[in-house]
Amino acid sequence: MKIRRLLLATASAMTFTLTAAGTHWCTATAQTAAVLSGQVSSAEENLMEGVVVSAKKAGSTITVSVISDAQGNFSFPSGRLEPGSYTLRIRAAGYELDGPKTVDVGPQGAPLAIKLRKAKNVAAQLTSTEWLMSIPGTVEQKNMLDRCTSCHTLERPIKSTYDADAMTGVLQRMASYSPGTTPLEPHKRLDGRSMDVPTDRLRPRAEFIASINLSQQETWAYPLKTLPRLKGRSTHVIITEYDLPRPTAMPHDVILDRSGNAWYSDFGHQFVGKLEPKTGKVTEYPVPVLKAEQPPGNLDIEFDKTGNLWIGLMLQAGIAKFDPKTEQFTMIPLPKDINNNASQQAMVMPSSSEVDGKVWMNSVGIPGVHRLDLASMKFETFVPYKDLARGQDHSVYGIKADSQNNLFFFDFSADLVGKIDAKSGQINLFKTPTPNSNPRRGYMDQQDRLWFTEYRANKLAMLDTRTEKFTEWALPTPFTYPYDVIPDRNGELWTAGMSTDRVVRLDPKTGQTTEYQLPRNTNVRRVFVDNSTTPVTFWAGGNHSAEIVKVEPLD
Repeated sequence: MKIRRLLLATASAMTFTLTAAGTHWCTATAQTAAVLSGQVSSAEENLMEGVVVSAKKAGSTITVSVISDAQGNFSFPSGRLEPGSYTLRIRAAGYELDGPKTVDVGPQGAPLAIKLRKAKNVAAQLTSTEWLMSIPGTVEQKNMLDRCTSCHTLERPIKSTYDADAMTGVLQRMASYSPGTTPLEPHKRLDGRSMDVPTDRLRPRAEFIASINLSQQETWAYPLKTLPRLKGRSTHVIITEYDLPRPTAMPHDVILDRSGNAWYSDFGHQFVGKLEPKTGKVTEYPVPVLKAEQPPGNLDIEFDKTGNLWIGLMLQAGIAKFDPKTEQFTMIPLPKDINNNASQQAMVMPSSSEVDGKVWMNSVGIPGVHRLDLASMKFETFVPYKDLARGQDHSVYGIKADSQNNLFFFDFSADLVGKIDAKSGQINLFKTPTPNSNPRRGYMDQQDRLWFTEYRANKLAMLDTRTEKFTEWALPTPFTYPYDVIPDRNGELWTAGMSTDRVVRLDPKTGQTTEYQLPRNTNVRRVFVDNSTTPVTFWAGGNHSAEIVKVEPLD
């Protein structure tokens, strides 16, 4: 009802300006270039490489970050900062800022000495990956905790004081929430496969968490470990964060249109939004509600060949088409015979719909796939796992269409990639080389090669759909949990970790990887690469930080 009242009260799209009144990001180039540079050091390490230095102008919602080099030097490029007063922030695991928290930036700024001291509360700084590195247990036991990171970092359960009995009840409660839940905004779902986890499956997870949390002692019996700071090429980068106007916004998917605007879906609310990076302007469009009794939020957004935006409506049960020119939605709910409380359309795939006039979508609750004929508006349903032996969970998560609108889908609960032939409806399943890899989302290139993440295997992979051959590449940091991957125009692969707050750049020819440390906790999901810039530019949403993130490598 809260969302319904909000939408009724919103007669038109809401427009916000991210920069201070009368000031836009683009005006910086018209003014004398501001200067901010200096050196980072600490008593423990002296000059420090790999420290993220962030600057945010007073009254602005745009933060720019650079990374210190091997001599501890950092410098913001000319034209990136306007003259004015800035708040400083750093990120270096195990350290906190001990020097000035603010600085006045002008055209003749003197070098700034940034001093760091050992952090008093390292636990508050740990990423979920660092918690997994710290706690005892097997890889299988640790992997059971990955679902927690969809809503919050692992600090929350590991800092808890619940014993096994109480934790079992907590896990049962967690299973009743929708995917777009956060601790600030829990959304109860009415039904669904995730709610059906039996107690005997939850109990081992509860016992494991109780063995590593604070239910039996006042502090942890194991040392807290941090990842080493990134060095070398990883410091050659500029990172820009655009805060969104609603502090609870959950930008899940971020993609760019032909004009360079960044569009995003909101995982926990009935909005899609547009960010204009040149001006910092954000426009949000309320998505009509189909099922007021169900949790709000949407996930996948995709452009078709004509420039329309398609949206997966999650538990609202259906998909939507949005025309950016008219700013109008066309809502397409599931028909009554396939619409129930478990209906969930996370993904939609219109990219090759011009081939046969049909749009694909997944159906999490079956699990399976629906296909919509745009001319007749009739739905077909495909259930790919119905003939498989019982005992193994299966799902249909990410979906991608090839040039002939054949659909490929990822079994996030197991290790299968499936194909549905667009003409015959025949279903084929291909097993990934790594068992229990949990393929999640990916990208279909112009050669009909399917690039995707193997989430729990900590790998990137490619299926050549013509030869039906797989290739895999391991990621350098354990427990990265890569959600999505996309190749750039040079053939390099880009992904990011749901648990590391790091962007990963991988050359599939050599296997060489470069990681970039993000300035704060982000929980990256969908990733996007802008190939129109040199070097290319990486974009993602901060699903837990209400921001859009732009990563510009310098080489």
